Amino acid sequence: MRLEATDKEGQYKVWLTDDELNQLRRHAGSTRNDLIIQLGGYVGLRAFEIPQVCPKHVKRTSDGEHYRLRVPEGKDTSGSGGKPRDAYLPVDVERDLHQYQQEHDIAPSDPFINLTESGIRAAVKRIAERTAGETGDDDFRHVASHDLRRRFAQRLLVDESMNPRVVMAVGGWDSFTAIEPYLNAPSEEVVNDAFSNVDLGV
Repeated sequence: MRLEATDKEGQYKVWLTDDELNQLRRHAGSTRNDLIIQLGGYVGLRAFEIPQVCPKHVKRTSDGEHYRLRVPEGKDTSGSGGKPRDAYLPVDVERDLHQYQQEHDIAPSDPFINLTESGIRAAVKRIAERTAGETGDDDFRHVASHDLRRRFAQRLLVDESMNPRVVMAVGGWDSFTAIEPYLNAPSEEVVNDAFSNVDLGV
């Protein structure tokens, strides 16, 4: 993972790889915590959005092969207040959400993850601390909930070269300015590929 300094001492933006995201999942400690990691890292939800989503918000698309997850009140990055959006819901995440709903008898209008925003942030920090302890990689201690969303954006924009307008629509970004930091940050795999055919003369 790559750490990027912020204007706050001791706080970093963390650029995760998918392998590192999977390590967080392996050390999540519970199905609920694993779903928090998935909703941030694979669906791109913010910490305050995760407690909003309920079973009734999961919709199958007209072709019957894809899913959307309605986020009732996302963040409007243009500054004009929150607004709903339809996030893309991967089939694997939908399956895990459905199974969790069945196992815990969650009503259609009840949240999948019954935590506050601060509870989501605290859960991610506990998972990160546990992962650091189990793997010996202290960089995990810097991981916060927004770093999951950062991985979501980087995967689509950099690794998969997805149309930025598509990513903006499903991720709740309203301007290229808001999404530009993710677009211009090469992933570890992209850096490796760039150097694989370069003769450094060593």
